[in-house]
Amino acid sequence: MEEYAAYTKILKEQLIPATGCTEPIALAYAAALARGTLGMLPESVEAAVSGSIVKNVKSVVVPATGGMKGIDTAVAAGIVAGDEKGVLEVLAHAPEDTPERIRQFLERCPVKVKLADSERIFDILITVKGGGHICRVRIVDTHTNVVLISRDEEILLEKTVAEKEEAEEEVALEIKKIVEYARTCRLEDVEETIACQISCNSALSQEGMNGGWGAEIGKTLLAGEENPDVGLRAMAAAAAGSDARMSGCELPAVINSGSGNQGITITMPILEYAKELETGREELIRSLVLANLIAVRIKQSIGYLSAYCGAICAGCSAAAGIAYLYGADETLIEHTVVNGLAILSGTICDGAKPSCAAKIAMAVNAGLLGFHMARKGKEFVHGEGIIKKGIENTIEEVGVLSRDGMNITNQVILNIMVKDEKGSGAQN
Repeated sequence: MEEYAAYTKILKEQLIPATGCTEPIALAYAAALARGTLGMLPESVEAAVSGSIVKNVKSVVVPATGGMKGIDTAVAAGIVAGDEKGVLEVLAHAPEDTPERIRQFLERCPVKVKLADSERIFDILITVKGGGHICRVRIVDTHTNVVLISRDEEILLEKTVAEKEEAEEEVALEIKKIVEYARTCRLEDVEETIACQISCNSALSQEGMNGGWGAEIGKTLLAGEENPDVGLRAMAAAAAGSDARMSGCELPAVINSGSGNQGITITMPILEYAKELETGREELIRSLVLANLIAVRIKQSIGYLSAYCGAICAGCSAAAGIAYLYGADETLIEHTVVNGLAILSGTICDGAKPSCAAKIAMAVNAGLLGFHMARKGKEFVHGEGIIKKGIENTIEEVGVLSRDGMNITNQVILNIMVKDEKGSGAQN
């Protein structure tokens, strides 16, 4: 019963709405908290951020800003228009004149951005000064984990930040137990959470399909197709949601493992297959429970932010949910995930941006290929590349690949992204 409660809690904590790409929104949230603590518009602002924050904020449009990008934009938006009570929906109700407010604020008070003196992958420290006071807000490891709020010498909130090697205790998810939970959980415990995910992410996908967002990957995939098959529709629906989200659409996404793109990638392919198969409501919900928890399990090994593209985890997890819709047993579901991970593990994350939609389409395709292989009794086996005997062992090795093998890759990606950019957040 304790394990059941823990799995239910994970779903409710992980699947929450967020308006905009979560890294700039985390910056806006921290900045709104800092402004609220100061009690006035600041006279000076400094943002110290880890490299992965630079990478994931640099090229994505911040919602409610009229198409503006960058760390200084996200911080300024939180200061002039953010509602800290909204947390990851901090900019959901920003007024129409927010872009002009941001421009005026940045002209008067440029945001000084520097790399944080921290070994943590996710680290944000906002310092604001005004009226003779100084306030600080720090967020570490995950998008809403506020570990410090201070005003002058007074500590208003402080949490212990574990050393880098001390992993915070997590519920140890296992694929076998996830399959059992998805099949047997009480619908009343999960339906509201999943229904919100379906509603929000479907709306984002439809907005992307309507066009005008990003590179229009979703629309491009279906262009000229009179009767696209369900696999192509699944790829397009997921990509379209990212098209809109990465280009500043103000509709919320229900995230998974801190990522709206991953939440969309899990949701939309399963919805397309459920329509094709005329799946009942209960089985649809259970398939999404399965897929979401599998994605969280994989991300537990990989980490929230890294050089490993999170869409790969989400695409494989979506395929596992699709396998469930087809009545797959635990073994076939496991083989689907392993096959998908074997096909595209190593795809790099070079930040949040419009091209994420194309990676999402390919990740869904890889997951579907993994499923079709598994249905035919074909699987990648122990000793083939990074594949190990047993799905949990394979997932752990994917984590090693991400955490250890791609550490240098992450730094090289960051260096490439900020090279020769005088105004870059890493070089201000």
